[in-house]
Amino acid sequence: MPTFSSLRLADPPSSRNAWEAQRPALLEAMQQIMGPLPGPEKRGPLDVQVDEEVDCDSYTRRLITYVSEPNCRVPAYLLIPHAALQSPAPAVLCPHPTDDRIGHKVVVGLGGCANRAYASELAQAGFVTLAPAYPLLADYRPDWRALGYQSGTMKAIWDNMRGLDLLAELPFVAGSSFASIGHSLGGHNSIYTAVFDPRIAVVVSSCGLDSYQDYMDGDITGWTSDRYMPRLKDYALADLPFDFHDMISALSPRPCFISAPLGDSNFRWRSVDSVVETARAVYDLYGAGEALQVVHPDCDHDFPDDIRQRAYQIIAETLGRMGSFDAGEAHS
Repeated sequence: MPTFSSLRLADPPSSRNAWEAQRPALLEAMQQIMGPLPGPEKRGPLDVQVDEEVDCDSYTRRLITYVSEPNCRVPAYLLIPHAALQSPAPAVLCPHPTDDRIGHKVVVGLGGCANRAYASELAQAGFVTLAPAYPLLADYRPDWRALGYQSGTMKAIWDNMRGLDLLAELPFVAGSSFASIGHSLGGHNSIYTAVFDPRIAVVVSSCGLDSYQDYMDGDITGWTSDRYMPRLKDYALADLPFDFHDMISALSPRPCFISAPLGDSNFRWRSVDSVVETARAVYDLYGAGEALQVVHPDCDHDFPDDIRQRAYQIIAETLGRMGSFDAGEAHS
C-alpha cells in the first residue's frame, strides 16, 4: 500500500481515477492512527434488548442495548415514528456531542444544552433515529484496549457501524442508505464513520472540525486522549498522515453539510473553509461540487434552529422524503 500524501500538502488529484487510486491509502493512514477497522470476526447477533419504552406523542423512544462485538453492549436510544410502523421510514444515525453527565440523552431531548435534540426532532419529522452512546462518556465505559482497539475513535466508529447494521434489520426502516448528523464530537464522529461506511449517504457536521494543524493554534492535546486517538502523540504536527481535508474529500460525491460558526472557539471557521476548498476539488471531479456545503452562522459553538432546519431538509432531500418532511414539525 503506497504512503498517503495528504491533500493539504499535495496537488489535488487530476481525475476521479487518480483520487480513487489514492483513497485506499487514506483509509490505511487513518487506521495507522486509529487502529485497524474490525472485520467479520466481531460481527455477531446484535441481540437487541429494550430497557425502557416511552410514548412521545408522535414517536416511541426506546432505551436499548445492542451487542457491537463479543463482550460489549452499546447503550442507545432508538426513536420510532408511529407512522413508520405503517409505512417504513428512512433512518438517521445521531452521534451525540461531548457530554460526560448525560451522554446520548442530550440528542433525544432529555436535558443538557439547548439546540442539541436533533434525534428527537428528526423523529418528530418522520425519521427513525438511533443515538448510540460514545465510549468513555457518561455511563458507557468500555475497556477498548481489552477489546483489541488502539483508540476510542475506532471503537466509536465500530459501534456506529453496528448501529447501522441494527437499523438495516428493522422492518420499519426503509432502504439501506442512511444519514448521519452530529454536533461537535458527534460532528467528527459522523465524518469518521462515513469515511469507512458507504451506507451513510449524507453527512451533517456542526462544529465538528477544522484542520488538525489549525486546532487550538497547533495544540492537538485534545485529540490525543483515550477518548480519541492517543497515537497522534507519536507524530510531529507537520507529519500527521491525514487531515480533515482528506476525510471530507473521501465522502465525495455524497452530500456533506458543514456548519462552522463564526464564534466557535473550538474549531476555526477559516480553517474549515480551507478544508472545504480542498475537498471541493475532489467533489468537482464527480460533478458534485454543490453537494458539499458550508455555512457560517453568527454564533458560538452551537447548532442554531435555522441551521438544523436546513440540515434536516438536506437529509430529507437525500433520503427521499421531501414530500413528507415539514421543517416546522421538527422545530423545537
